Amino acid sequence: MEEARSFGGMRQVHGHAAGVDIGAHEIMVCVEAGEGLQLVRSFGTYTVDLQVLGQWLAEHGVETVAMESTGVYWIPLFEELERCGFHCHLISSRSLRRVPGRKSDVADCQWIQTLHAYGLLESSFRPEADLVALRSLLRHRAQLIQHRAPHILHMQKALLQMNIQLSQALSDVSGITGQTIIRAIVSGERDPHKLAALRNYRCQKNEQEIAKALTGTWREEHLFILKQSLELYDFYTQQVEVCDAEIERMYSLIRPAWNAAEQEGISPKPRNSHSKNAPKNVNVRKHLQRICGVDITAVHGVSASLAQTIVIEVGTDMSKFPNEKHFCSWLGLAPKNEISGGKILKNKTLKTRNRAGQAFRMAAGSVMRADCAFGAFYRRQKARLGPAQAAVATAHLIARIVYRMLKYKVEYEPLSLAQYEQHYQEQQLKYLQKKAAKFGFQLIPT
Repeated sequence: MEEARSFGGMRQVHGHAAGVDIGAHEIMVCVEAGEGLQLVRSFGTYTVDLQVLGQWLAEHGVETVAMESTGVYWIPLFEELERCGFHCHLISSRSLRRVPGRKSDVADCQWIQTLHAYGLLESSFRPEADLVALRSLLRHRAQLIQHRAPHILHMQKALLQMNIQLSQALSDVSGITGQTIIRAIVSGERDPHKLAALRNYRCQKNEQEIAKALTGTWREEHLFILKQSLELYDFYTQQVEVCDAEIERMYSLIRPAWNAAEQEGISPKPRNSHSKNAPKNVNVRKHLQRICGVDITAVHGVSASLAQTIVIEVGTDMSKFPNEKHFCSWLGLAPKNEISGGKILKNKTLKTRNRAGQAFRMAAGSVMRADCAFGAFYRRQKARLGPAQAAVATAHLIARIVYRMLKYKVEYEPLSLAQYEQHYQEQQLKYLQKKAAKFGFQLIPT
């Protein structure tokens, strides 16, 4: 099979491009100097140096800048150059693989400038600026919760060393009953029956069992550790609440890019959440609906926290993804086919740390046993592909629906389990009729 295809050779795509190699103490910048030459200059990392760098690029007529994503050193330069009006491209280190040897900062910035000038570098995705600021706060909040978690273990260890088996009597010592009893112990109460009387009415264990678990040695050194661990737990809890207030303020500053007046009448259904780590004074679902224009949490499996992760990682402008196939590929939910000799060698999904892709996988995990279309789809795919691939396929299906909701601003219309089964039967019947017609047969209903 012959096919004539045009080939224009290697030609420059970005005529006024610059390449930047970023280090902790020095920034190397390369621009084109004409007649096959490149001009390289080093700059410092202070703010005044970044301002001088921007002026120097403007003097040489640079319009686009490519830089490698190295740690967090690229963030101040990226924001400063964007403020100066340059079109910045953040390049992954995987896109900059070159011939080994001759490794230096000067050679790296020249290599980046050359590849970027010929359009051989792919820019990393970055959401809108206001969502980036909100994303920083939400990631910081997640780190505060992670730093708080070890102090719960320290409290459990101190109690066990005194043979206080509170972790056996209660499923969670950080719950209402557990915290009430621990604070009473720190305050000086030692009577197990008085401590057991502090149980919440929803606690499954009765007072007698809890009183047996609260009979221990009460050693002073372990009580001291318990007190300090509780103080550290309270400190991080207070910091999380302060962070929630700042997140609420940041949410109120975000202005949606669509016409909010058309959707003011939408009032999403409240959902009960028993998560202790969920923000108490932030109506996440209401803010996300205002920013996105649609209620993403209406999709089965997508909670308010998962929807928040998806929005801050993906943004609301779906024009950056041509279609849902590109979107799912970026999320790491689509297989990457490696074809050689007309045969598919590998078709597995790539390993990725994409937080939005992980959120969709978690959403798929929450509908495995649900009586909805996603649950029926997962169970059917599980019988055919196995649990791991079925989870990815379900996450892929949820991602496509969320993409269409964000792009076309249409609300989610759930498909019931009966409707899904009927649609599947019609699809299978159509397939069998086509298969029978291919072999010259005709299906006759009984």
